[in-house]
Amino acid sequence: MRIKIIFLIPIFICCFFIMAFQNKKQVITTVYLIGDSTMADYSNNYEEGKDYMKTRYPITGWGQVFQQFLVSDSLSEVKNLIKTDSVFVNDRARGGRSTRTFFQEGRWRGVFENLKIDDIVIMQFGHNDAAKAKTERYVDIEGYKEFLRLYVSQTREKGAILIILTPVARNYPWKDGKLENVHGDYDQAAKDIAEELQVLMIDLNKKSMDFFTKKGQSFVTDNFFMNLPKGVYEAYPNGLNDNTHFQPKGATEVARLVFEGMQELSSGIKN
Repeated sequence: MRIKIIFLIPIFICCFFIMAFQNKKQVITTVYLIGDSTMADYSNNYEEGKDYMKTRYPITGWGQVFQQFLVSDSLSEVKNLIKTDSVFVNDRARGGRSTRTFFQEGRWRGVFENLKIDDIVIMQFGHNDAAKAKTERYVDIEGYKEFLRLYVSQTREKGAILIILTPVARNYPWKDGKLENVHGDYDQAAKDIAEELQVLMIDLNKKSMDFFTKKGQSFVTDNFFMNLPKGVYEAYPNGLNDNTHFQPKGATEVARLVFEGMQELSSGIKN
């Protein structure tokens, strides 16, 4: 009998360590990004079968470079917002989408069905909602608000956390050396819904306008937005003049502004 007990001790110890390892399995918070082209990840098979470096680069959505701000060393700075020690950024943003088309195409369903408690949804629309001349994507202000309410409600239904962003600034209009709001009432509409539903909100429009103003129109135009000379990039042999979408430097600065906004939100949360 004693021999049997001695023989079984190593088995019990082994089982104990296996169970302990399983109990310590790493919990990952997923941060979903939903929105438009300024947020999208063009490097991750955005156009199936096409080489990003040959067909799109240097266009870069800020979501494409957001993961670097949510690594283990920085998560302590948003500890009241993200309670795990690991984050995966799942960028579902897509060019040309408004609050309505993102939902109608089933893109939101793909997020909703996978949401877990305490996951985070960061939502930035407005650019395409406001495109009145493009009826396939246009959403009026009241419709925009209704879709924002829908995303908030369904995110909360899953026990996840939604953060509304006002739309990031375009590189116009400039007046007296200051970048001004181009988004009309869509900027305020996002703020109104955040207040109405008591949702976390980052005023990315203001943050980006202020930051770009500080850097100056000439610097921002050449270094942050897709204003490209001829003959430099394979994807744009004739150059490009685009004051909406970002080069890598611009995308990284906007991603940093969003992370700073998350830091501010975290510091205001009482546990």
